[in-house]
Amino acid sequence: MSQEIRNLEPKPLWNKFADLNAVPRPSKKEERVIEFMKNFGTSLGLETFEDEIRNVIIRKPATPGMENRKPIVLQGHLDMVHQKNNDTNFDFDTQGIDMYVDGDWVRAKGTTLGADNGLGVAMIMAILESTDIKHPAIEALFTIDEETGMTGALNLKGGVLQGEILLNLDTEEDDEIDIGCAGGIDVTATRGYNEEETPEGSVGYTITVKGLQGGHSGMDIHKGLGNANKIMNRLLFDGFENFGLQIAEISGGSLRNAIPRESVAKVIIAEMYDEAFVFDMQEVIGDIKTEFKTMEPNLTIEIVKNDTVPAKVMDLGVQEGLLRAIYAAHNGVYRMSADMEDLVETSNNIARVIVKDGQISIQNLTRSSVESSKMDLANALRSAYELFGCEVDFAGSYPGWTPNVKSEILDVLTSIYEKQNGEKPKVVACHAGLECGILGTNYPNMDMISFGPTIHGAHSPDERASIKSSQKFWKFVLEILENIPVKK
Repeated sequence: MSQEIRNLEPKPLWNKFADLNAVPRPSKKEERVIEFMKNFGTSLGLETFEDEIRNVIIRKPATPGMENRKPIVLQGHLDMVHQKNNDTNFDFDTQGIDMYVDGDWVRAKGTTLGADNGLGVAMIMAILESTDIKHPAIEALFTIDEETGMTGALNLKGGVLQGEILLNLDTEEDDEIDIGCAGGIDVTATRGYNEEETPEGSVGYTITVKGLQGGHSGMDIHKGLGNANKIMNRLLFDGFENFGLQIAEISGGSLRNAIPRESVAKVIIAEMYDEAFVFDMQEVIGDIKTEFKTMEPNLTIEIVKNDTVPAKVMDLGVQEGLLRAIYAAHNGVYRMSADMEDLVETSNNIARVIVKDGQISIQNLTRSSVESSKMDLANALRSAYELFGCEVDFAGSYPGWTPNVKSEILDVLTSIYEKQNGEKPKVVACHAGLECGILGTNYPNMDMISFGPTIHGAHSPDERASIKSSQKFWKFVLEILENIPVKK
């Protein structure tokens, strides 16, 4: 695997990516990759340190003749989203990513690839290691825990960085230059419930929703992809309304920032409704598959009778409230931007639904480029969940990044892009959480911009990075470094 990847061009980029992907780096467990990056900087003889929250900063002086250019910050995040297919045997805590080449794409075997943001980090490493790339004074900022809380960016203090321009290398379409992004907030609803003895004469079933594409809960939210939690809720609601279905357990989704691909529920119904229930469910399944046949051709919904019956189930009053609340809770695009064409302004992802052992947890990630709209939707969700007795917690709120169309570095990038590619780039804001907005709170005068190579399917096992795009990215970054504006 590794040699196949290391032979790709540009070799400095893909070699550093292979090195990085050999190191396990789940969010909130970055100890090994922090030490890896510190050792990398120290081995080059560069000033290397970590701040109080364990972001890693490496400084490299300007190359000869570039000392009069503005100092820059090259920024990427060390952690990656860990998702795997159910039938993939893989331990993210101990194994490096198993990569392979598929035509123009680099993929991983049954897991996320880590190109988000591993290719950006690898680009920065290659520049730090280089002896023949012209550049101004560089601070490489490698943040931690971007994917599950923006912890590194939120806790980076003012005064640590000396750069005047920040290049964030964490976007995923190579013809786009990002100048703004959405903020986000975690909305979590929890409550307890009484477990009741399963009635005599009951039959147990396991309902499974799987085969959905999943994807990034910001960048892919407008595509109309299936949400496993919403689909499961629809099935359970129908079974409850028509046949008195009772829930023993639900486990749906995984990470807040990933559109849920799978959900499993254990339920019971009265034996007298057995055949009618299965017949009715097949009709509902047929309707759902028809609705999603274009976007979700691999959607699979299975209803399997169990040999045993769960000993306990939810009490019906709480169950009815749960099903109605999830039905009512908004999922997907809430509002499109009135200011930027085709930009999602506000959205929600019902990411995780857990019902087990007398406890309910519903986890959402709400995003918006407008702070008031973000809180409007968060309060709408809170209302839906509080109506059936949940406690609702708001946490992990982070700001969006307001576009600056008069940015000096934006002019530099658009000019270089047009010269290299014969067309203008798309200057956009994205519906995802980039660290620029957060970093800007402590560095308000820093000129920031974000771009990157083409990566599809981020946050899912279908994640893949374009080899041709990586070559375009490499060429673009090198010319940007040569054309950083002169100090004023």
